[in-house]
Amino acid sequence: MSALPFNLADAEWLAHRHVEGQDAFRFVHVPRGFHATVPFLTDDHLGALTATPIDVPARQLLETLGKGPLHLLFHSAFCGSTLLARALAQPGVAMGLSEPVVLNDVVGFRQRGAAPAAVARCTDAALRLLARPFGAGEAVVVKPSNVINPLAELLLALAPQARAVFLYAPLESFLVSVVRKGLPCRLWARELLQGYLPQGMIAPLGLGGDDLLGMADLQVAAVGWLAQHRLFAALAGKVGAHRLRTLDADRMTARPAEAIAAVAAHYGLALDAAAVAAGPAFARHSKSGAAFTPADRTREYAQARAAYANEIDIVLAWADKLAAQAGIAMEPPFPLLQAS
Repeated sequence: MSALPFNLADAEWLAHRHVEGQDAFRFVHVPRGFHATVPFLTDDHLGALTATPIDVPARQLLETLGKGPLHLLFHSAFCGSTLLARALAQPGVAMGLSEPVVLNDVVGFRQRGAAPAAVARCTDAALRLLARPFGAGEAVVVKPSNVINPLAELLLALAPQARAVFLYAPLESFLVSVVRKGLPCRLWARELLQGYLPQGMIAPLGLGGDDLLGMADLQVAAVGWLAQHRLFAALAGKVGAHRLRTLDADRMTARPAEAIAAVAAHYGLALDAAAVAAGPAFARHSKSGAAFTPADRTREYAQARAAYANEIDIVLAWADKLAAQAGIAMEPPFPLLQAS
C-alpha cells in the first residue's frame, strides 16, 4: 500500500467527495476552527479550501480505517439542526460535521443504479472517514443533509455503536419556515420530493408523481415532512429508543438547556448543558452568524404566520387528513423532551 501524502488520522483532512469513476475519496484540508464559520460543508462554503484536493482509492482506505465514536443527527429541515450540531461541538468532548457532501454522493451513487453491496461499501467507507476523532477521547456528531434520510437505516446498520436523534420542527412551524424563506424554499421542497420519489418515500402515503404535480407548494412541503416522519417512526420501532430518539425543535428552542442535556445524555457526551445553552450557539443565527435570539425567531415566525395564515391553515387541515389515512403520527415516538 502506497503511503498517503497526509496523515489519515488527522480529521482536518475532510473526506469531501466520493469520486465514483475512480472508486476513490477526495480529501480537502479543513481546519477545525473553519467549521464554526460556515453552516454546511459544501463547495460554496469551503471555497478555496477545495482547490488542492487529494484523491485516495477506497480500497486503500478500507484496509486502514477502523470505526470511531460516531453519532448521527438526522433532521427534517428548518428545525435548528445546524444550531444543535454547532452547540455539541465542544473541544475535548465532540466535533460536529454539518452536511458533509460525501454522504450526498452516496445517495447519487445509489440513484444512478449502483448495486446494493457497492452502495453499502461506499457508505461504510464514508462513515468511517467522517468518524475520525478531532481530538483524543472526542466523538463525532454527523448531521447529514436530509436528502440522506432514505438511507438512515443503512447508516445505523453500518455504524452499530452510533446513536441517532431525529430533530424536527412541528408541521406548522415547518410550513412557516417555508413561506418565510420564499420561492427558493418552495422550489427546494419540490426538489426534495423529486429525490424521495424513486426511493419509495412517497408511495406509502398513497401518492405518486402525478399527484404532486397538481399540489400547491405548501402541500408538497407537507408531503415531504410526512414522508420523513413515517420513515423515522418506523425506524425507531425497529432499532429502539436506546439507538434513536426524537426531538421537537420548538421545545429545544424554548428549553435549550434541557434539550442539550437530553441529547448529550443520549449520545453519551459529558457536556455542561447550561453553559452550552447560554453560549453563542443559541444567540446567533446558525446560517449567517448574526445576532439572533429566540425572541427574534418568535417575532419573525409570528409575522410570517399572520401573512400566510389562510394558506397555512388550509394545508395543515389537509395534512392532518392525509396523515390519518396513512397512519402517520404527527409527533414521532421516543421524544427526548415531553411537552411542558
